[in-house]
Parts: sequence; C-alpha cells; structure tokens
Amino acid sequence: MSTWSDTLQFDTLSLSADAPLPSLALVNLTHWGLVTLVGQDSISYLQGQVTCDVVSLHAGQSTLGAHCDAKGKMRTIFRLFHHRDGLGWLQRKSVMDSQLPELKKYAIFSKTTIEASTDALLGLTGEQAKATIDTVWGGEGDVRASEHGTAVKIDEQRWLIAADSDTVRHLAEKLAASAVLSDDTLWDLYDIRQGCPRIDTDTELEFIPQSMNLQALGGISFKKGCYTGQETVARAKWRGINKRAMYIVSGQAERCPKAGDVLERSVGDNWRKGGTIIAGYQFSDQQSLALVVLPNDLEEGTAFRLADEPESRWQQLPLPYSLEEDA
Repeated sequence: MSTWSDTLQFDTLSLSADAPLPSLALVNLTHWGLVTLVGQDSISYLQGQVTCDVVSLHAGQSTLGAHCDAKGKMRTIFRLFHHRDGLGWLQRKSVMDSQLPELKKYAIFSKTTIEASTDALLGLTGEQAKATIDTVWGGEGDVRASEHGTAVKIDEQRWLIAADSDTVRHLAEKLAASAVLSDDTLWDLYDIRQGCPRIDTDTELEFIPQSMNLQALGGISFKKGCYTGQETVARAKWRGINKRAMYIVSGQAERCPKAGDVLERSVGDNWRKGGTIIAGYQFSDQQSLALVVLPNDLEEGTAFRLADEPESRWQQLPLPYSLEEDA
C-alpha cells in the first residue's frame, strides 16, 4: 500500500555514541498513531477518562497523560493537544487495537466521536527544528493550528506535524535537500535522553503512572475530579505506596533493547530482576541507551545487566528532570 513517504528514503541513521545529532532531521513516525476526538462533549468525556486536566488545556498547549484501567494500570501514555475541530492524541501504534475500544467504551452516552486519524505524522528534530517550523508552517506558540493540521512542540529540539498526507509529503519533499531523513529510531533516542515515557504492547497494563514519572512531567492532575484509575493514582501519591520510577541506563548490548526486556541488578554476588525496559536505542558501536522501570530505592552505583546478555554491564544515568514531589 502506498503512503505519503514512498517518494523519500527514511532509513535508520548510523550514529556512534559520541556523534552529534543532525541539526535538522525529518523523522517518519511509522510506529506512532493519532487518535482524534470530535464533538461538543469531547473535553468533558475525556476529563473523566485520563490522568491529565483536559478542561484546563489551552489551544496553545500540549500535555502528557495516561489512560488507565480501573486498577490504575496504564493502557497507554499519550500527548494531547487541540487538533482541527477537536482533540488529537498521539500514542504508540502498537496499543491502538486494544486501547482505543476501551477509550470508546462509554462514549456512546456522550456527543463525541473517537477514532484513529488518517493524518500523516512527521517529526522534525535538531537545533534547526523550530526555525524550520517558523518558516514552513508559521504561527506562534507551542501548538500551531492551520487548515491542513497541527504542529506541536515536543521539546526544545523536536516538533510533531500532524496533517493530511498531501501536506506532509509536500513539506518533506521541500525540506529533504537540507535535512537528514530518518526512521523513528531517532525519535526513540530523543525520548530516552529526555526521559519521556511510553507504553507498548509488552508493557501495557503493567505500571501505574508514577512508575513512569508522569507526575514529574505534568501528566497527572491531583486537583481534577474522578477518572478511571484515579483512586490508585491518588493513593500512590498521598500514601507513598509507589516503589518504582523510570530511569535512563546505558551499556553495551549485542542487540537493541526492546520494550519488555528484563534488566537484572546486582545484589551482592548474585543477580535479581531489577526492572523492565520501556524503550531502547543502540548506537553503531553497540553502546546502548534504555528507559527502564526500577525500584526507586536502589543504592547509588548499582550494576545492571540484560537478563539475556549476562556478560553485559549497564549503569544508571541522571534524568533531565527531578523526581522530587515538590519539583
């Protein structure tokens, strides 16, 4: 089946661990999907379903959030923003088939239409990303609407464009001569370095939001009303029952770590399960980075290894944000 990207070649970049990232890259986000909610009850309906405060989300803002089951375990982590005549919700494509029906389950009682979008998704990364958006898209602020779609700031060096296929193809072809083209493994690298969490099929319904640091990233509102899983999320905060957090780790690996892989930790002369890989990236020299959910009380300097690579040694790296409750 043909897609908007068929005229261009988006390959995996060969980067060593110490190599600089491209000043401008176009990223084909093939492993990501967009959900749209349209209708006068969309905001109120979603407010009762997810961890973030949808009512307070302004047109110029985006936010992370989680959709949980009744036990507070996450079905997905998403980025939410105003899009076209409603809301856009970016998440991993791998959970779409299982998560979307759950999001729709009670929508029959509200005036909202929830569906997978046909919009194309293009990422822009690098120090020139914002200037490029200013030139080819225009507008101001962190979320920029146009008749063709929406441009959303992800962080200081990343933007997302969600627009119709013709628009995205035209933009990509226009920028291809001055940009590096990459598959979405480059997006993975940015997510890992930024400590930005995600849920894939192998980690679905495994963790509560605080286990992936959503409270530190503005993805949980503790002031809004009830939502699915809210009791567990609130108890984790007010009673301090959450014993896990997400960290960045680095080490040598024979293959790229993937979601669901087990990372073991050293305990004296023995090794025990330490945590679960959330996302991984491997450089061309086999140095690797990963996001991993670990106990939040581990001693500094704890050694790690991949369970299926017992000779590997991994170490914890600092997060780019604080996990302190008052931060």
